[in-house]
Amino acid sequence: MFDFVRNHNRVMQILLFILIVPSFVLFGLEGYNRYREGGETVAKVDGREISRTDWDNAHKQAVDRLREQMPNLDAKLFDSPEARYGTLERLVQDHVLAAAVEHNHLLVGDQRVARELQNNELIAALRGADGKLDMQRYRDVLKRQGMTPEMFENNVRNDLARGQVLNGVLQTAFMPKAQAGVALDSYFERREAQVAHFNAADFRGKVAPTDAELQAFYKENPQLFQAPEQANIEYVVLDPAAVSKDVTVNEADLKTYYEQNASRLGGKDERRASHILIAVPKGAPQADKDKARAKAEAVLAQVKKNPAGFADIAKKESQDPGSAAQGGDLDFFGRGAMVKPVEDVVFGMKTKGEISGLVESEFGYHIVQLTDMKSEKPPTFEEMRPKLEEQVRREQAQKKFSESAETFSNTVYEQPDSLKPVAEKLKLEVRTAQAVTRTPQAGVKGPLANPKFLQSLFSSDALERKRNTEAVEFGPSQLVAGRITQYSPAHARPFEEVKDQVRDRVVATKAAELAKKEGEAKLAAWKANPAGAQLPAAVVLSRQAADKQSPKVVEAALRADPSKLPALAGVDLGLEGYSIVKVNRVLPREAPAAQQAQQELLQYARAWTTAEAEAYYNLLKDRFNVQIKVPKPKEGATR
Repeated sequence: MFDFVRNHNRVMQILLFILIVPSFVLFGLEGYNRYREGGETVAKVDGREISRTDWDNAHKQAVDRLREQMPNLDAKLFDSPEARYGTLERLVQDHVLAAAVEHNHLLVGDQRVARELQNNELIAALRGADGKLDMQRYRDVLKRQGMTPEMFENNVRNDLARGQVLNGVLQTAFMPKAQAGVALDSYFERREAQVAHFNAADFRGKVAPTDAELQAFYKENPQLFQAPEQANIEYVVLDPAAVSKDVTVNEADLKTYYEQNASRLGGKDERRASHILIAVPKGAPQADKDKARAKAEAVLAQVKKNPAGFADIAKKESQDPGSAAQGGDLDFFGRGAMVKPVEDVVFGMKTKGEISGLVESEFGYHIVQLTDMKSEKPPTFEEMRPKLEEQVRREQAQKKFSESAETFSNTVYEQPDSLKPVAEKLKLEVRTAQAVTRTPQAGVKGPLANPKFLQSLFSSDALERKRNTEAVEFGPSQLVAGRITQYSPAHARPFEEVKDQVRDRVVATKAAELAKKEGEAKLAAWKANPAGAQLPAAVVLSRQAADKQSPKVVEAALRADPSKLPALAGVDLGLEGYSIVKVNRVLPREAPAAQQAQQELLQYARAWTTAEAEAYYNLLKDRFNVQIKVPKPKEGATR
């Protein structure tokens, strides 16, 4: 299993692309269906067609999300045939799981959906300091995704339902410890080996390329010496800061805000209370609850007859081990410190010495006496003025942003030939930037570091038709739109300009060829005459301890047939040169520490579980007659 991963890196890159993109919650299967207006059929699941348009839109969504998560990931990986085919496989998987949900009548309750929404990153970013969701911003964000809150929440429900299909397998997989041990011992096996290196750097002095050779290499490899495409752009940004300069805060607004939020802005309100608890164990039968309530009512009657004796009665009758010995005293506490029923009763009392009726909570029945109150004096309006002004200005700027967001988006779309109309309408600054590229440049912040905005700038619509980009959200409550003012396509740099780079490339290539040639000659000679082999001292190689050797060398040592040792093997290291490895013997792995051994078993179990889930998914593909009509690209294919 582990050798497969190591030997099929390209396959694993594509698998990573498929697995790392989260389910298309912001798009969903319903989103795909909105585009079912043409295009050839590329796949069928359970009799339902997936069109090329579906595929294209799904890939765009996947690329957008990956760019946001890993902006430094090689952009070429996104455009490769393997990556596009991986998106199609993911789209097919979503349809297969949706079919399984439908056929198995799997449902997701409202409470489960609510919990998922509570933990959703998109929604969390839209909550204020008080934890409340800004519904207007929520609707605005979803509107820019082409959805309503109802559509988004339905997509979340569907995604959870699809997750149930494989959860039964993922949560019940079983891996025998003995079987895992055999596989892990094999994977972590060690080899004693001797390694001779033929470094390409040692042969550079023997290479003297002619101008003709340099010219030939330059012409054969133009892609190595290209200047990247660049563009000069102008752009406008809409955010609360941009609209706040026009926000004015008047005295009436400040005073109204102060009065409405006085309790929240005021000092800390604390109460001191004592209680008597007649406990009811969780899950107790009704008869026991009735018995406890009867006792609590009897104790309450005693307290009402003798309020001054509350502490003595609490010491005798209370079943709260934390407070009974102190006469039921709970000391001072604020809101949120006690169970809700007790808190509500205590903070509803008005006078010291007041005694409650029976209060039922998850712990049983309480009798509560308010013993003291203290409240810090709230700050005056004048003391709070600076903070109030800042808070009101921020809230009004946020409100104005929400009101302006739709105008911003519509104007850059409806008047696509210039950014001046939107800048004048909303009083925004038109900014400029030079030498902008398709991928974020090091050290750049703000919209120019946002992959989605850069992708929009270099789209065919913006490049060929000289149009504004769409409004792109590059952060919470931050929108940007731009246009290209000057474009320089990628082009081959003149030979004289890159001659030194060409020389370095040619020298490196020829030096590596000389190193390989000498290494292969030595390998042939040493195989013919093992006694004449001149090799350095032996080292121990394993996947855990490579002894500073190239991974290719370690892999060659571990692949040597144990029944034919000692054995010699040559390893081509590309531009680094060549190595010869002689494997002398197999060494068992050292026993790992208990914690490490446990982690290895868990990792192996996860891999096994994933394999079982994949096997079950393949059964579902057969059940729903999956047909992918596009041929799978060969490894290493190019567009």
